[in-house]
Amino acid sequence: MHVILPHIALESGKQPQHSIIWLHGLGADGEDFVPIVEEISLPVAVRFIFPHAPQRPVTINGGYIMRAWYDISGSSIGVQQDEVGIRESQANIEALIAQEVSHGITPDHIYLAGFSQGGAIALHTALRQTIPVAGVLALSTYLPLSPSKNTEALPRTRSTPIFMAHGRSDPIVPFELGVASRDTLTSLGYEVEWHEYNMPHSVCEEELRDIETWLHKQLCKDAPTPIEVSNGPS
Repeated sequence: MHVILPHIALESGKQPQHSIIWLHGLGADGEDFVPIVEEISLPVAVRFIFPHAPQRPVTINGGYIMRAWYDISGSSIGVQQDEVGIRESQANIEALIAQEVSHGITPDHIYLAGFSQGGAIALHTALRQTIPVAGVLALSTYLPLSPSKNTEALPRTRSTPIFMAHGRSDPIVPFELGVASRDTLTSLGYEVEWHEYNMPHSVCEEELRDIETWLHKQLCKDAPTPIEVSNGPS
C-alpha cells in the first residue's frame, strides 16, 4: 500500500466535483504550479492537488538528491529509462486518484496534468487506468516506456482526451521526442490536441490560454444539461 504523497490542495470554489492532479518537473516541487489556480478561469469549482515528488538521487545531476518522479541516467532521456521509478510514481499517483474518489470525485471527473517529468508520469498513468480519468494535460513532455505501451495501454482509456504542448526550441525534452510521442498516441487511437510554441522548456502565456480553453471544453462536457421547464401553451 502506498503512502499518500505530501501535497498542496486548493479549491477554486465551493463543493468541487472535479479534481486536477498537477505534477511538477524535475527538481521543482508542488509549489511550482500553484499560481495556475489564479491564472486560469474555469466554469466550475475544481480541487487542485499539487503533490511533491519524492527526494531521490538523480544520476544526470551527479547523484544529487532532489525531488524527482524517476531517475534520469543520461542526456538522451528516451534511452535507459528508470522503469522501477516510473512505476513507483504511477502507484503514488494512483493513490492520489483513490484519495479523490474517497472524497466523492469520480474518476471521470479527475484530470492528470504535468510538466516535463510530471507530464511523463501523467501520460504513463492515464493509459493504465481500468476506470479512465477525465483527461490529461501533458506539457513539454514525452511518453515514457514507449515499447511497453502496446500491451499495457488499456482499451478503455482510448476515450481519454489528451492535451499536449511543446516548445519548438526545448533543449531538455527535445521537440522531436514530443512529436514522436504524440504520433504514437494517435496511432493507438487516442484523441490528442497538439499545440506547439516558440519557447524553450517552459510555459508561456499563449499556452495558458490554450489550457484554459481546453479545460473549459472538457469541464462543460461534464456539466449536467439544464432541464427545460414548460409553462404550458403561451
